[in-house]
Amino acid sequence: MTIQELFTYIKEILNFQLFRINEIPVTVSSILLFLMMLTFFIILGVFVRRQLSNRVLKRFKIDSGTSYTLSRISQYLIITIGVLVSFNFVGINLSSLTVIFGLLSVGIGFGLQNVTSNFISGLIILFERPISVGDRVIVNEIEGDVMEINIRSTMVRTVNNISIIVPNSAFVSEDVVNYSHGDPTYRLDINVGVSYNSDLDTVLKALKEVADHNESVMRRPEAEVHLVEFGESSWNMQLRAWIADVKFYPKVRNELNQAIVRTFRKYDIEIPFPQRDLHMRSSVSLPISSSEPNSKE
Repeated sequence: MTIQELFTYIKEILNFQLFRINEIPVTVSSILLFLMMLTFFIILGVFVRRQLSNRVLKRFKIDSGTSYTLSRISQYLIITIGVLVSFNFVGINLSSLTVIFGLLSVGIGFGLQNVTSNFISGLIILFERPISVGDRVIVNEIEGDVMEINIRSTMVRTVNNISIIVPNSAFVSEDVVNYSHGDPTYRLDINVGVSYNSDLDTVLKALKEVADHNESVMRRPEAEVHLVEFGESSWNMQLRAWIADVKFYPKVRNELNQAIVRTFRKYDIEIPFPQRDLHMRSSVSLPISSSEPNSKE
């Protein structure tokens, strides 16, 4: 086979008509051209997102959640434009796209409900922003930080450094606890019981000292100490301390608990064990009725 025959054969393959949409022939070459254009716009969208997130938006000192949302929306916008341009580039106009979208709607009705639901939920998350990248959330009883919001799912990294992929619909249709929404500060409540024999003023002083000596505890709002209730064997006290970032509450809680033990020992404040009083009654003799045994004949 000569080179000319090879070129002629390749040309025939590229011009081979696969199908028609609204009387417009779709050939192998048009499909390849469409895929090349679409790939170009996808790469362009990723490049623009990274440039906006890493360089442009950082200059304006925008928070990470807003920066991520703007960069993601820019990427999706470029890809959407790329799809429309790619279709028009191969000769398929907007009126022809309605036919394609009509066919897609049939597929969505049969088996793509979850994909569509997660896609729409992803757009709601990006625009409405119930969660943002960096937020500490609890969803499906999983606590972690939002690391990435994609078009179908969101990646949450747990406090144990385990990445979990959560469908976007879970953040829209289910109850979600967002510790960081709008304000990352957090009130940490530490409960501790003290003996009834303790001096109340000394207990209040000791717990206040624990909060004042911890660098992670905010000075405004000021830490508070409450006598919550009178328990069976102790006064149930509660130390309420504010910290600047909710993500560090396990670390600060550990520090405060250890400081309470040391400070209570310094002031001879007792943390009592649960006590139970057991009353024993002396035995009482009970009358026992007995019948005479029958005499044997």
